[in-house]
Parts: sequence; C-alpha cells; structure tokens
Amino acid sequence: MNPPAITGLLAALVKTSVIEPRQATEILEKSRASKESIIQTLINSGISSAKIAQSASKNFGIPQIDLDAFDTTDLPTSIVPAKLLENGNALPLRKRGRRLTVAMADPSDLGILENYRFSTNLTIDVVVAEAQKITRLLEEASSNSMADLANLDDDLANIQIDEGDIAGGDGSSEDNLQDDIVVKFVTKALTDAIRRKASDIHIEPYEKIFRIRVRIDGILTEIPPPPRQLADRIVSRVKVMSRMDISERRVPQDGRIKLKISAGRSIDFRVNSLPTLFGEKIVLRILDPTSAQLGIDSLGYEEDQKKLYMKALERPYGMILVTGPTGSGKTVSLYTGLNILNTMDRNISTAEDPAEIVVPGINQVNVNARVGLTFASALRAFLRQDPDVIMVGEIRDLETAEIAIKAAQTGHLVLSTLHTNDAPQTLTRLLNMGVPGYNIASSVNLIIAQRLARRLCNNCKKVDHVPDEELVREGFKPTDVQEGFKIFKAVGCDQCTNGYKGRVGIYQVMPVSEEMGRIIMRGGNSMELAEQSVKEGINDLRQSGLRKVKAGVTSLEELNRVTKD
Repeated sequence: MNPPAITGLLAALVKTSVIEPRQATEILEKSRASKESIIQTLINSGISSAKIAQSASKNFGIPQIDLDAFDTTDLPTSIVPAKLLENGNALPLRKRGRRLTVAMADPSDLGILENYRFSTNLTIDVVVAEAQKITRLLEEASSNSMADLANLDDDLANIQIDEGDIAGGDGSSEDNLQDDIVVKFVTKALTDAIRRKASDIHIEPYEKIFRIRVRIDGILTEIPPPPRQLADRIVSRVKVMSRMDISERRVPQDGRIKLKISAGRSIDFRVNSLPTLFGEKIVLRILDPTSAQLGIDSLGYEEDQKKLYMKALERPYGMILVTGPTGSGKTVSLYTGLNILNTMDRNISTAEDPAEIVVPGINQVNVNARVGLTFASALRAFLRQDPDVIMVGEIRDLETAEIAIKAAQTGHLVLSTLHTNDAPQTLTRLLNMGVPGYNIASSVNLIIAQRLARRLCNNCKKVDHVPDEELVREGFKPTDVQEGFKIFKAVGCDQCTNGYKGRVGIYQVMPVSEEMGRIIMRGGNSMELAEQSVKEGINDLRQSGLRKVKAGVTSLEELNRVTKD
C-alpha cells in the first residue's frame, strides 16, 4: 500500500525541515487513527507550536501575529457559533465592516475557513498564530463569557425570586429572562469545565453567597458565580438536566447528564445532590470515556511496574486489587486493564455503583441496593453466566469479598478496588474484614496503590535549588544527590495553571509473593508485609514519587502534597 500523500501544513513543515518526510507520514497516520487534528497530533509528538506557526507563515505567505497582545474581552466570539469555537483550531480576532480577521495555526485547513464564511456571512482574513495561544485565548474568552452572564444589570439583580423550581414564577418577562440566563449559564459552566479538563464541578449555596468551583488537576478553583438569588434556579436546572425530582429537597439524589460535544464524542456527568443548611449542594463528576482509552503507557507506570501489571492481566485467574483515596485514578487504571482484556474471545462483566465509563463489549451492571441488586448478588449472577473476567467496583463487606475470592479461585480473573493507604494495608484490610488468610494468599495476585500528582509544565519549570542534606531527608539516596543532580519547581505561564499542566499517576505495584502469603497466613500485620515488600525491591508510593521528581515530571512540593504523612 502506498503511503498517504503529504500536503498542506505537513508539506510546509517538511519543506522547512521542521520534520522529516517519514515523520510527516507517521503524524498523518496517527491523526487519522486518533481523529485528532494535524496540529494537535504535531504538538503531542513534541513539535513546538512556535516552529509550526513560523513555518506556516513563511510557506503560505500569511502574516504571523503574537496573540499575547490581545485582550479576550474584545474578541468577537459572540458572532461565531459555539461549535466552531469548541473546535479550538481558529480564533476570531477583529470584525471591521464585512471583514472578520481569524487567527489559525493551520491556514491550509480550508474546511474551517468555509465554515466561518458560511456561518458569519463575512469575508475572512487569515493570520497565523501559535496553536497553544489560540487554545488559551479561547479558554479565557469562555471564562469571560461566563462572567458576563453572571454580571446581570441592576434591574434584574433587584428582582425578588419566589422559592420554587426552575419552571416557577408567573410567566412574566422577568422570569423568562432569568430562566434564559440560567440555562445559558449552566450550559456554559459545563462546556467550560470540559474545555479546561476539570474532573468535577461543585455548586455550593451558602447564606449570603453562592459559590461554584471546578477541580482542575486535583485542585479546586473558584469561577465567577451568578448572583445568590439565582442559586435555587441553577440547582433546579441541573436537577432537571440530570432527571432528578426537583420537588424533593430533603434527601440526597443521584442523576446523570449526557452532553454531546461533537460527532462521535460525548461526555457524561455523574450528578449528586445533598441537602445543606442553605440549599442543595450539587457535585457533578465529569466522566470522559476517552480517559480509559489512553493506554497503559500514558498513565505514568514505570517500566518495571507496567510489566508486573501486564503479567497479572495475562493470568487466567486470580485477583488484582487497586487501592487509593477517591479521585486517585483507580477507575482509569481498572478500565485500562479491562480494555486490554476486552477481546472477542472473553466474556467480561462489571458491577459498579454506578458505571462511570461505558465500554462496548463489556457487560456493565449498576448496583441498586434498594431493589436488592448489591455487589454480592451481581457477583453471584455473573458466576452463573460463564465469565472470564469480572470487575467489582468496590469490595465493601465480607460477603462481597468472599464471593470475589471464590471467583478468583475457580478460574476467573477478578479486578476490584479497596480504600486503603498503600498496598500492604490492603491485605490486612481483607483479614480485618474476616477473610481467612489462606484464601487471601491463594487468590490475590497483585495490588496497586496509587495517587495522582500534577505534572510540571515543560514550558516554564525551573531548577529548584534544594540543599543536598534536605533532599536526603526527603527520601533521596545519598548516591542520588551528586553533582549534576537536578529537580524542578513550578513557576507558571500562559500555557499552564500555576506551573502545572495535567496529572500523572504515582504507583506502588506489589505482587503477592510466597513469603507474603506465609506472613498473611500466620496473621502478620501491614508493617511486616511492608518490610517484606522492601526486601523484594518493591518501591512504596513515596519512592515511586521521588522517581518522578528525579525525572522532572513533578515537583517535590507536589509530591509532599500527595504522599507525605
């Protein structure tokens, strides 16, 4: 088969020697396979956005501009459909008469130009700009538009709103105006959180204020809120979208929102309401199905840890347990393993509370204790359906633990989670539940304890000058701290959040050896198991994190935030 023809931006980059012809072919194939834009695939491959912009400007004869000089409050984004802005590949800069200036990273993308012409009915003038700066300004413009929705005029702010659901009121124009603002605000909040790669949204009413926060890279950040008097309407709007009972405000409720953001891609929100002193607090957890399809190489496992996980997945029976606090990435680790196992010749079933990521080819069950569908009853049903692989969302009680272990002992591969601080404590937790030691020793193959740490931004991180003796106190070996040894610290720039961009997993991957089995069977504690794991060369979470600090992936300050006792 002939290789695909290299044209447009890729041809320009080859011409200016930014990339080799072989690289161009590989990038084009990756882009088609992942359905990402050429620009995004180039950046993911380590090509500088500045070099891409310089090459495009030179080859296409289009002027290049520096977007750092532009104020997002003046951008004419309101005249462009939201779907075009969400595409992220072009940014409207100025409108003068019947002409609209648009910044693009890839001016050879004629499809975007045609969409802009058709949707705005204007003549489009193109300038070249760096892709990452275009993305940043689009995010800032989105945040500003949310703030604009919150800054209501004085007349609207002074309206007294009756208690009631979103459809309340007498149908007056003031009610309709406020409802329209609420709908726009909620939609904008959801889409902005997705664009900023947030993991959850917290909507919190208090006596005199109304706060909305988003968790980005594990840290909660406040966004501009609407007036306090719109709190009940916003909460009701979210409850309507997630199909909750808006008339019930006395008990917690669970719901779900599915938001389609582009062809073939949708984002789920798992929603929970909780009655508080001054109204209902709503938390929306953002579930992106693509997060479980990144592949094991993207999660941050060290090479030796990855081999241990893959070896455990290759075994036909036994148990793999993943442990850590809420929000530590356990679900992504489990589903990464399930995706590896998800082949035509395997029967895979999961019991979850609820199912967070929908995967074709896997039989997923939502447990529902109110009707008697518990983890234990779902497991019993799975065992009557000839399973090869079983995933239990969480082992919470002795009954579930015993059935899961029985399945692992009778020819099934079982994956599950527990809430413990590290891998050795997981084994003693099972003992404390009442599971006999011989059952644990004969069924558990591997335990993974994990945390998520923020990644340092490669664009702005700087060397952190820490005295050698302090580095040793932090856990580095004296042999590590030698001439040329460097660690880095967060700084902050326009491409990141306070010096960090994205997150990486820190893992303790512990196979259950024969000697550990003997310790378990004689009733040993977690300290004995931890000592044995050190003898066997297993890094604990702290040591694994120090490896990430040494590699420049994260900072010592961030590691202390997630692992220091």
